[in-house]
Amino acid sequence: MANLISVERASVTLGTAAVLDEVSLGVGTGARIGVVGRNGGGKSTLLKVLSGALTPDSGRVTRAGAASLDQVVQTDTLDPEATVRAAVLGDLPEHVWAGDPRIRDVLDGLLGGIDAPNVGGWDALVRGSSGGERRRMALARALVADPDVLLLDEPTNHLDVEGVAWLADHLVRHRARGGQASNALVVVTHDRWFLDAVATLTWEVVDGRVEQYEGGYAAYVLAKAERERVARVTAERRDNLLRKELAWLRRGAPARTSKPKFRIEAANALIENEPPPRDEVELVRFATTRLGKDVIDVIDGSLVVPPSPTDVGAGRSGRVLLDHVTWRLAPGERVGIVGVNGAGKSTLLSVVAGRTPLTSGKRKEGITVEIGYLTQEVRELEALAERRVIDAVEEVRATTVLGGKEVSASQLAKRLGFSGGRQQTRVGDLSGGERRRLQMLRILMAEPNVLLLDEPTNDLDIETLTQLEDVLDGWAGTLLVVSHDRYLLERLTDRQVALLGDGLVRELPGGVEQYLELRARADAERVGAARSASGEPAARGGAAGDGQVSGGAAAAGAAAGPSAAEVREARKALARVEKQLSRLADREERIHHEMAAAADDHELALELNGQLREIIDEREALELEWLEAAEVLEGS
Repeated sequence: MANLISVERASVTLGTAAVLDEVSLGVGTGARIGVVGRNGGGKSTLLKVLSGALTPDSGRVTRAGAASLDQVVQTDTLDPEATVRAAVLGDLPEHVWAGDPRIRDVLDGLLGGIDAPNVGGWDALVRGSSGGERRRMALARALVADPDVLLLDEPTNHLDVEGVAWLADHLVRHRARGGQASNALVVVTHDRWFLDAVATLTWEVVDGRVEQYEGGYAAYVLAKAERERVARVTAERRDNLLRKELAWLRRGAPARTSKPKFRIEAANALIENEPPPRDEVELVRFATTRLGKDVIDVIDGSLVVPPSPTDVGAGRSGRVLLDHVTWRLAPGERVGIVGVNGAGKSTLLSVVAGRTPLTSGKRKEGITVEIGYLTQEVRELEALAERRVIDAVEEVRATTVLGGKEVSASQLAKRLGFSGGRQQTRVGDLSGGERRRLQMLRILMAEPNVLLLDEPTNDLDIETLTQLEDVLDGWAGTLLVVSHDRYLLERLTDRQVALLGDGLVRELPGGVEQYLELRARADAERVGAARSASGEPAARGGAAGDGQVSGGAAAAGAAAGPSAAEVREARKALARVEKQLSRLADREERIHHEMAAAADDHELALELNGQLREIIDEREALELEWLEAAEVLEGS
């Protein structure tokens, strides 16, 4: 694997903080690298160093001479006076992009089709677009360009669940594994489902270092827990959080069905005595004592949004967001809400909170209900700009009860990432992620028994999200979450519902995966109807709606599956590789023990470390062989 970008002993200092401290790494061909770390820890700085936008204070960055590079940053860099066509396609001739299946897939997935209807059409100006539309245009521009090295900084911001799933699928298909591709991807993201779906390597930026792990988020959590167990240097609190996260990954995360058997066995050993994240029976019992039987009911509720001036000019009436919906929330219920952008998810939360009145129907609230509502706005903190963080929290309440235990405002602040010194910071000096955490703290200190969270992951890093999930595991009450973060929805809620734009609240027994299937079927039926109306022949390969969401755009013809002989060989290969991996795991365990015993013998420790590296290299080759065999069986 040749390096497209090499970084040697690079250091970057901002103020008095060493953001990167003699970091050495490489971006190789075929690599899909996910970058994680705390807010302000240096993730975006690392991307700037890789792109050449920032020259390190010391060290060297080299790039393959002919390698092209493009990036999508968090700030808007599109020319506001440009048309959508110029911003996305540049001067690319129409016959080139219209005839390229890869580019058409990008336009379908991000802009709604080859006419870009979701962003106002090709001739619309960028300046009239929303932040989410500009984000989609920026992503589309970079994906259309298809550079050798693609750098993405928080690409899932402003994307809905469906958009995140499409982007992950597209990147996996076009930024392939190992020697199968000559390009590479580096992506900074806090979206753990996306990281797990896309990354073949994970880099953690921490304390000026870049720690490297094989695999996506699940493998990163397992490997990090193992490193910390062997090193015995991690505080007990964080170790508990990691094991708790592993318990969740093992017990039900539906996106992780392709983990090799040896990884599952290692995870089982680590979490053998770890209880489930939540005691659901106890939480529901406690929530019922706090709430009684009645929580919030929406009975035969309808909500019509008045038409905008643009709608009036086009002769369109108002949109129906809710159409005679009856929805009763139960004590202790935990519900995730998904839907396309503009379907009315935030409006539904506002209706439940009693802030948006129904056009018709009735909203009924239990007499003991106390609502905590986390909106997407942080302007409510402007009045507290001169206060210290701890004062802003204690203003609400000095102590609260969480998980059956009394905790102080300072203790809860520390659990959500505000260390002792940071608690003395002025609210006006906080970053966007810290303001979001402070909002959550103030809401929890008010002791609500109904909690409504609207996109709670905005501006939060993965470590903070894990801490938030841990806090909410011990919170007893009814929880409603709107989020594009699939991992968070599956981790925090027990069931999901969807808004599909038809005015109904639809139950999803199959979770987010069922929602994506419903959306794919609806899109296929819409395309089929359009072709029928125009007299075009239907696409080959089955009726509309038969395609699988996880596979991306359906191929024009059904691909032939593996032969019976290939399936038998794949099964034999799996059994052989798993035995070899088991033996390697035993050897690795012995070497770890020997290294611990040889801590004072430098030469022996170096020799053992060399043996360990050989085992890791051999294991990586076997893992690739395992995955190839597993793919054959999945296609049978």
